Amino acid sequence: MLGGVLEDVRVNDRLTIPAAELSWRFSRASGPGGQGVNTTDSRVELSWDVLGSDLLPPMLKERAAERLGARLVQGVITVIAAEHRSQLRNREAAADRLAGLIAGAVAAPPRARRATKPTRGSVERRIADKKRRAQTKRDRRGDMD
Repeated sequence: MLGGVLEDVRVNDRLTIPAAELSWRFSRASGPGGQGVNTTDSRVELSWDVLGSDLLPPMLKERAAERLGARLVQGVITVIAAEHRSQLRNREAAADRLAGLIAGAVAAPPRARRATKPTRGSVERRIADKKRRAQTKRDRRGDMD
């Protein structure tokens, strides 16, 4: 309900969470504030049922459940925003936070690193540096006569 209109949360180019699947909850934020601190519901909780949604294919649901782990409560992820004094800015912050979490949870795993051998030049430089350092330490030693 940003700006009075329900809005979808865009996660990435391929994934947008429809507003109908989001659950918003508002309450009073704790901490210091101005005159309206006790009357304004500026704290925002945004929830989305990850495992119950038909938006994600089963493979992505499994990946999200594995990566989000303890953050999921019965398949639902909830983010809280209370850092701003205005409810609108907290709504935007919560939507951004949810989008970031979901994007990270459904992202493809990074490619495995392929082991490589060091180049001949790098091995030679390393050995030359070791010899130079050893010579420096040898030069520091006094004659033990």
